[in-house]
Amino acid sequence: MKKPDSPENEKPRDPRKHNSFYEDVYEVVKLIPRGRVTSYGAIAKYLGTKMSSRMVGWALNGSHFSTEKIPAHRVINRNGMLTGKAHFATPTRMQELLEKEKIKVKDDVVVDFQKLFWDPAVELKID
Repeated sequence: MKKPDSPENEKPRDPRKHNSFYEDVYEVVKLIPRGRVTSYGAIAKYLGTKMSSRMVGWALNGSHFSTEKIPAHRVINRNGMLTGKAHFATPTRMQELLEKEKIKVKDDVVVDFQKLFWDPAVELKID
């Protein structure tokens, strides 16, 4: 007799219904409106892994290899700093992309961060 929790009794995962963590991060980042920013931690919290903000950062570091356009420049740290700027083509590219969207940056910090903050937990609330 097989145990109820044995691997033989598990249903196989349907790959069409289960994304990787990185793909989940990309899907959230693609929803950040132009001219708004969010944080690594806010994305991690929305995805149910609030202690995984660094993993969100690692996912975004790899987003440059995606065939889809992932606006990784809109994700900054919880204090409004452009901590991911080193992972762009040039040290100023992240700031240039934000400024193209009318987001002011001074000394590597988004001006009016709280006003521009987009919280996926609020904005993507599931009914």
